[in-house]
Amino acid sequence: MASRGTTETSKLRQNLEEQLDRLMQQLQDLEECREELDADEYEETKKETLEQLSEFNDSLKKIMSGDMTLVDELSGMQLAIQAAISQAFKTPEVIRMFAKKQPRQLRTRLAEMDRDLMVGKLPRDLYTQQKLEILTALRKLGEKLTGDDEMFLSTNAGTALSQFERVSTDLGSGDKVFALASVEVEKAKQ
Repeated sequence: MASRGTTETSKLRQNLEEQLDRLMQQLQDLEECREELDADEYEETKKETLEQLSEFNDSLKKIMSGDMTLVDELSGMQLAIQAAISQAFKTPEVIRMFAKKQPRQLRTRLAEMDRDLMVGKLPRDLYTQQKLEILTALRKLGEKLTGDDEMFLSTNAGTALSQFERVSTDLGSGDKVFALASVEVEKAKQ
């Protein structure tokens, strides 16, 4: 049978994507319900979610070390987890689109944000943060950015996004991504 293992690989990928979606949705729900939770409850839930992301990250590491056919497909998920843990990205929706390699959806989200800013529906600081995240994700996905977008990135990029850029550029060494993620998880636990 020529397709031996193909079904299993496809199922594994589907399960991993569903797990990542669940964790990203959990982060998004947590942020949306932040006002309804007291500070301790919010921090505890966020800490638990970050621990789950760390465990998921460890599982990906094991899978990637034993099955090299999945490495390219798992790299996006690995970067998304690292970004969430290091909190370079604060918007779970952007992390999810980045992990699934959805540049079209990212550009659509950016256009919606531009519209929302113009009509006063989105505060300037939130717009700036999310636009930075989307532009960084688009750049990492190999998308061409306009001169204005590049200027916006260089003017507004903070240290977290710069750190994400620096580490993810050297993807040839997955150990560095995992090392940074581990450090950030330990910080979050304290």
